[in-house]
Formats: sequence, C-alpha cells, structure tokens
Amino acid sequence: MIRLYDAGAYLLNGKEIVESAEEVKAKIGTVPDQREATRQTMAYNILEAHNTSDNMEQLQIKFDKLTSHDITFVGIIQTARASGLERFPIPYVLTNCHNSLCAVGGTINEDDHMFGLTCAKKYGGVYVPPHQAVIHQFAREMLAGGGKMILGSDSHTRYGALGTMAMGEGGPELVKQLLNKTYDIKMPQVVGIYLDGEPMKGVGPQDVALAIIGATFKNGYVNNKVMEFVGPGVDKLSADFRIGIDVMTTETTCLSSIWKTDEKIKEFYEIHGRVNDYKELNPGAVAYYDGMVYVNLSEIKPMIAMPFHPSNVYTIDEVNANLKDILHDVEKKALVSLDGAVDYSLQDKIVDGKLYVDQGLIAGCAGGGFENICAAADIIKGRYIGSDAFTFSVYPASTPIYMELVKNGVVADLMEAGTIVKTAFCGPCFGAGDTPANNAFSIRHSTRNFPNREGSKLQSGQIASVALMDARSIAATAANKGFLTPATDMDVEYKGQKYHFDEKIYANRVFDSKGVADPSVEIQFGPNIKDWPAMAALPENLLLKVVSEIHDPVTTTDELIPSGETSSYRSNPLGLAEFALSRKDPAYVGRAKEVQKAQKAIEEGRCPVEELEEVKPVMEMIHTKYPDIDRENLGIGSTIFAVKPGDGSAREQAASCQKVLGGWANIANEYATKRYRSNLINWGMLPFLTEEDDKNLSFKNGDYIFVPEIRKVIEEKVADVKAYVVGDELKEITLKLGDMTDAEREIILKGCLINYYRG
Repeated sequence: MIRLYDAGAYLLNGKEIVESAEEVKAKIGTVPDQREATRQTMAYNILEAHNTSDNMEQLQIKFDKLTSHDITFVGIIQTARASGLERFPIPYVLTNCHNSLCAVGGTINEDDHMFGLTCAKKYGGVYVPPHQAVIHQFAREMLAGGGKMILGSDSHTRYGALGTMAMGEGGPELVKQLLNKTYDIKMPQVVGIYLDGEPMKGVGPQDVALAIIGATFKNGYVNNKVMEFVGPGVDKLSADFRIGIDVMTTETTCLSSIWKTDEKIKEFYEIHGRVNDYKELNPGAVAYYDGMVYVNLSEIKPMIAMPFHPSNVYTIDEVNANLKDILHDVEKKALVSLDGAVDYSLQDKIVDGKLYVDQGLIAGCAGGGFENICAAADIIKGRYIGSDAFTFSVYPASTPIYMELVKNGVVADLMEAGTIVKTAFCGPCFGAGDTPANNAFSIRHSTRNFPNREGSKLQSGQIASVALMDARSIAATAANKGFLTPATDMDVEYKGQKYHFDEKIYANRVFDSKGVADPSVEIQFGPNIKDWPAMAALPENLLLKVVSEIHDPVTTTDELIPSGETSSYRSNPLGLAEFALSRKDPAYVGRAKEVQKAQKAIEEGRCPVEELEEVKPVMEMIHTKYPDIDRENLGIGSTIFAVKPGDGSAREQAASCQKVLGGWANIANEYATKRYRSNLINWGMLPFLTEEDDKNLSFKNGDYIFVPEIRKVIEEKVADVKAYVVGDELKEITLKLGDMTDAEREIILKGCLINYYRG
C-alpha cells in the first residue's frame, strides 16, 4: 500500500521513480547532476522565487499573503503594533471561525471580532465575519494562487493541492512579515509523495491521508520537510479529494506541501472566478527528491485513527475483526497519554460484538468540503440515525458551500436522516462545539484527536475518546445507527454533484479594504484585550528552576496550553497564562509564579531571597565557584523539561504563556516541530536540547540549573552550553541550542521579538 524509500530517488518526466544515478543514465544516456536535479522540484522553484537572499541554502522568504483567525490575530496585531506597525504591507485576511460562539465568556469573543474589523480598516486588511467560512476554506476559495506562498497562524495552513506553498507558523512569524521582515529557514529537504492507482469506491481523502500519516509520523520521515505530490494517481483525484489529503499533511509534521496541477485544478479556479490565478506546476524532466513515499491508492481501504493521535491508524476492517485486542491496545497507549489520570476503558463500547459509536461529526477545513458532504448525503439518504445516544452533525466549511448544499437538496437529505447541519465553524476541532459526553466515543472527519483536545478535562475526571475517519465511513456508521461501518460495505450510487460558487455571498458580507489603510479609524478594544507585559533582556547569567517534567514520548501544544474554553482568553496574555499546562501539570502555574517573584525582586533592585527563601543556599553553592554572581548580573526564571514538545497546533501561546509566567527556557530531547521551537525563540526563550536519556536525567523537577555567561554563549555562537545542577555540589551538565540564525540570537538577547523590533 505504502512504501518509504531508504534514500533519495529521481523522478523522470514526473512519472517514473528511479533510485540511482546509474539507473537514470541507463534510461536517458547521461549521468544526472544531483544538485541540478534537486532544483527541478516544484518546491525548489517556488522557494527560489520567494527568497530575498542570494543564498538558496539560507532562505529569507517574503510571502504573498497572510491569514489568521480570531484565536490568533489579536495577539499578532498587538505584537506588531508594539513593534511599530503602520499598515499591512501585503494582503492579510482575518477570519472569525474559532471563537464564533459569542456567548462563551461574556462579550470577549465578539470584542475580538470588532477589534479585527477595525484593524482591517485601519491597517488595510480583509475581515471575514463569523460563520462565513473556516480560515482554510476561505483561503482556498479566495487567496490561493499557482506558484504563490501563504503564511498562516494556524498549523493546517496547507494549500498545496491548488499549487500554493503554504505554511502554518506561530504568530511572531506573521509579525515579521507585517514589519517587512523575512521568514528565515535553511533550505528544507523535499520528499516526493508518488501517488499511483485510483481509490476504490467508498474510500475518501481522509483514508488516504491517515494511511500516509501512519506510515510517516512515528519515524519522522517527512519531519520539517516539504511533501511534493506527484505521479499518475494525482490525475485520478478531484480537486476536493486532493485538498482533503493535503490539509492533513500537517499531521506528518512536514513543513509544507505542494502538488502538481492540471485541468482539474484549473477548473477549481474557474468555478471560483479566478482562472488567472491558476498555474500549471510539474517537476522537471529529471528531479531529485531527498526521500520518496510510494502510495498505491487502489490498495487503501477505509481507515480509522484511534485515540489519541492521527498516526494511531488501522483499517476499519481490522478494528471490526480484532475489536477487543485493538481496544485493549488503545487502552495501554492511553496509560502513557493520560498518565493514569482517569480510569480509561473502551470495552463497554462493544455491543453485540460490534463497536458502538456515540457521535459522528464532519467538520472544518478537513471534512467540511462540498464533495465530502455530498458523498455523506448519498450514503445516508433514506436511512435514519435512530433515537439512541448516537448523534450526527455536519459543518460545511463555508457559507458558499452551505448555500449550494441547500440548493441541490443535500441539506434536506441529511436533516431528514436526523443530521444536524450547522454553520462554518472550527469549534469541533478544538473542543468548542459538539463536545462528546464523558466516556463517549466520537468519530470525526476533522484534523486531530489528541487527548485533552475535544473536551476532556482529566483533572476533573472527564475523558472523551475521539477517532478520525473519512466522511463517507462516518455517514455509513450513521446509517447503521452508530455501529462502526466502512463506506465500502454500503451499496451506494454517488451522484457526483457539480459545485457552483456564489461569489455574491462574500462580496456582500466580507470587508475588503483592497489594501487601502485608513489611519483615522480607531481600534475597538474590549476589556479582555490586553497589551503584552514588559519583558526583560537576557541576563548575563541565568538561574533556572525546573518547574515541570513531562515524560510522554510527544507533548502536544494542546497539553502545553489547552484549547477549548481557554480560546476566549487568548487576547489576554496574563489571563490565558493561568491555564498553562493545566491539564498536564496543574501545579505548574503556581510553581512558575513563585520563581517569578525572585526575578521581579531583582528587577526592583531587591535581593531575590526576600521573595524566595530557597534561593539562598542555591546562591551560596554558586558562589563557591562563581563568587561575582549577584543581582546585578543574574536573572532567575523557570524552565520545563519535555521529551518532544510542540506537536500539533501553531499557537504561539504554548510558548508565550510560559514566558509571561517567568519562563526563560525549555529543555527537550528534541522539538516536535519547527514552529514550536520558533515560538520559543520569538518569545525570548532558550530552546535547550539535552542528549541525556529522559528517564535518567541529571536534574529533576524542583532542581535549580545555573547557566553561567549565557549572554556570552549566545553572542559567541557557542554550540555546547555549560551548565550546573545546583545541589550539595555543582554538577556540570551540557546543554545544546542547535542551529540559530543571527536574528534569532539577537531576539533571544533582547528578550523577545517585541523588544527586538523596538530596538
């Protein structure tokens, strides 16, 4: 079904995989220049066109457009304002698809929306009101363009199927673009995703996506690389099908994606009235890829990603055939993910030898597309979901899609079967809509199924299990009244209805400044919208207290700062920080605040021991080797250890919440994504690495780590950082910082990106 090549490979004429230069020579008569062949990928050419440096090894990218939603745009604009923003220099679209439920938290969600509208007017942006479209569907319909690059403050910023190279990053990276700065990265490796064959009837894009995620996530095969989709199988897929696969590439931890384009993608642009934005993209005659993934679409069956990760994949047939064993395996994995916080079992979901599901849901940027919902309606038409616990909800990804589904009768077919059809909203993806009941099992065509994401609160004894599936098999399960069923078991005639886009829906409702700023507009602030607190520059020497240890194999951003009800507080840095690690380590905030008291004493010219008595023996031990350390040259802050933090969301708050609580660093064996590490740096936090086994660390929770001459270390680009665990003696350890650009080092020295731009 899927094969990962052990090394790089060549692609000849976009059709044939060849593993060695000698084989290429045998076919074309000459030995290929591997360096030149790497330049024949679509990714290389798009990156080259957007690189402002004279060095293709160290890229400085200027994007064509930016996009954010209402969880992220307030913080981004506040950061940019504090750094000197005068106008948006490129198109910047502010969608309102996350905090759409304005009854949550009083007025604060709608206050954020009005902030966004007034900023779009003042700085020259685009404002998409709540319920009009989820961020990525609007971008597909109105922003994408062949050969273009888009940066978004959401991890699922992926428009590669439309020929647009898009990346999801933390807010500070968008701030840099708003201030006419660049996105600085090393030239990423490019991995070919060679699609062959054609999906069988009943198999949808989520099935293909989950199969690819299952094959590539755990081994890091595409981590921080660009996935380039090629091969004859691409031609067999509709635009919507490609989009459905593409949006899920985020869950492989790749950097970005790009697909070859053809007449089907041209038709997509024609339908949306933007045919001039289409560009044909293909790799060159001899293109070299740093890795290759062969995918036989014909062999992929309906898939399910069991709790609690999109890579925990099985075929639905496997689950049904080995139900008790697979559920038991999920329960064992849950012991790690949930750390024994709740008693967790799925055995009661077995009813008459079948898996009973409590909830089905098709939603958001992954599931809410036109073809997915039409196919679901074809399956469930004339059937009924029943009157037991099972519920079924569908969220079209945009109002234009919703309108067409109303016109062509799909909404009527769904509602007659007992489905609830709702407006465009991302809430179900992060725990703010259709939250399952305690101990319920939910199947979803959405983006991810991490623990603590869709409503679980382990500290309150609440747990919900979420599995990912394709819309077709979710509809088949709904038609079977909640018993897990692959769509391939259903004898269905798929109508293949044609989509008609109504451009008037956006023209009559979306505010578009056309890039014209109006400085006279007063920004509308709500009482929850707060400025960032002042942040100190990096001190000469640093004393860190470890205030949390996380030994899970991977820590998601949802565990670092929970989603769901916390989303409403993301315009309030200190208010949101109260939720940091609340579902993983509830004592973290209190511990961090205690350490922060010592730093505040230093900043006020007082002795830190006045606020934190336990620092006294620590300082005495440090003085045995470093007698000149005092409050004039020392900073005190907190740090956390996690094995592999940062999988999942691009939300910068996973880092900024630690920073405003006095955090100065993270220590990890590795960072799950580039975007989380970038967020740490942009908030002035040291992204330390340790090579010590996480179970045999030389430090533990509550320990103090002294890092002498840390400013000098950063200034002189020292690779290995000498530090000491302070106890009955000074025990020397080595930390590493990894590769950092000169700009990143300066940001760390200044204390955060805001300080860096203030000068």
